Amino acid sequence: MQKKDQFDNLEKHTQWGIDFVEKYSKFVKERSEIEVNYARQIRNLSRKFQPKKSSKEEEENKYSSCRAFLLTLNELNDYAGQHEVVAENLTAQIIAELTKYTQELKSERKSHFQDGRKAQQHIENSWKQLESCKRRFERDCKEAERAQQYFEKLDADINVTKLDVEKARQQAQMRQQMASESKEEYSNYLQKFNQEQNQHYYTTIPNIFQRIQDMEEKRIERLAECMRRFADEDRKILPIVGHCLDGMTKAAESIEAKADSKQVVEQFKSGFEPPSDVEFEDYGQTMKRTVSETSLSNSRGESKPEKPGRSKGKLWPFIKKNKGSGPEDFSHLPPEQRRKKLQAKIDELNKEIHKEMDQRDALTKMKDVYIKNPQMGDPASLDPRLGEIAQNIDRLQTEAQKFEGWLAEVEGRMPIKNDTLKRQSVTYDTQNSNSTVTNNCTPQDRERYTHFVEQKSCIQLHNVFLVLCLSGTNEGTISLVEGELLFVIEEDKGDGWTRVRRNEEEEGYVPTTYVEVVLDNVKGAITYI
Repeated sequence: MQKKDQFDNLEKHTQWGIDFVEKYSKFVKERSEIEVNYARQIRNLSRKFQPKKSSKEEEENKYSSCRAFLLTLNELNDYAGQHEVVAENLTAQIIAELTKYTQELKSERKSHFQDGRKAQQHIENSWKQLESCKRRFERDCKEAERAQQYFEKLDADINVTKLDVEKARQQAQMRQQMASESKEEYSNYLQKFNQEQNQHYYTTIPNIFQRIQDMEEKRIERLAECMRRFADEDRKILPIVGHCLDGMTKAAESIEAKADSKQVVEQFKSGFEPPSDVEFEDYGQTMKRTVSETSLSNSRGESKPEKPGRSKGKLWPFIKKNKGSGPEDFSHLPPEQRRKKLQAKIDELNKEIHKEMDQRDALTKMKDVYIKNPQMGDPASLDPRLGEIAQNIDRLQTEAQKFEGWLAEVEGRMPIKNDTLKRQSVTYDTQNSNSTVTNNCTPQDRERYTHFVEQKSCIQLHNVFLVLCLSGTNEGTISLVEGELLFVIEEDKGDGWTRVRRNEEEEGYVPTTYVEVVLDNVKGAITYI
């Protein structure tokens, strides 16, 4: 029957529809897994390039480009979080819903086709019953006709007894009665079948088909809604993703090339001055140079010693740094870098000292509380810790003083312009100049200074400068005493230093600012300190 064929076609199509829903659900599931894996890889990438907790990484953060990169990594981490949100929403709002709906769809489809099969089976059974009634009516009619023919034959035969004729007549009447009843039954059942057939084809089956059609349309609409939601989940995160991208753009725009390059200059600034011109050394000229008013020269003709702050051997920009941690006083570093390292170390030690002092003060207060309230604790139990803290403070202070001494040495050796040197010099009066100068000068300086004070020369004592003694600690310089007379063997060439000689064996550089040069035609140039 054609309706049965339509049921088979619809059954195949609806099964294909369910398979398509499951196929789309699998697609969304795999998309969700891709989003999760992508987010995980992005987070791992961001975590991999995050700065480690090391001094080198922390030092790099002072550059704007490094800070911008860190902001980019943070924004990238937030960007990964949005892909995780997409995966979560796809799983919760599409995959879970489609899985539940697929089960409902299968159950509804099964119910509709069960109803269709039941209606189809019922009409088929009714048709079979009608065929049965029809065949029985046909058989009874044929039997009645044969019985009637047999009766008529016997009735026409004169040789047959009346009894046989009567039996044949009764048999024909019975067959006629049976055929009449079969006809009635067939007629009634035919009428009933036609009603059921009309009900089946015009009401029952159309209703079932309509329910199947409604089910199919709902399936398509639900699938369309899921597809729209699939796109909406990506669209929802676009504002936040755009915010992350804007953050990356702002991070890039915050990079300042000049500021970064200035940081490099500050970090690697050595404090050295460019070396002066290399002078010609005439080994074939043995005669001493004469002194004139326009040229102050050295009568000894010796090679010029290195000026303070100058490195020997190679030119200072090309001096190789020693590998390894270096000495404790950072003497392997250029002056400016050494000063920064020493200052940082002093700040670190002072911070530790303050920390120890805070602990000492806290324990001291606690000890006072114990003394006033013995029930709260034994005051003597805090003494070991207080002693340990006192030792730590002494050790740290000694360490800080050591580094402060090195720092003072560096600041004394670093090349300074004349006006800066004046500002950094410390003036002492007559009452305290003796103790200050003698504590910072060499033993020879202290001896000369003591002799000078005892002689009470005409030089005023209130202009004694600390720098006069400090300059004698640098390589190529000599220590000075106020009022001392020295011979000039090389005039100041603009770098703030004058080369002088104290005697035949001792010579070096002194700050030009603190000497007065006069010409003596007999003895040559002399300087008054």
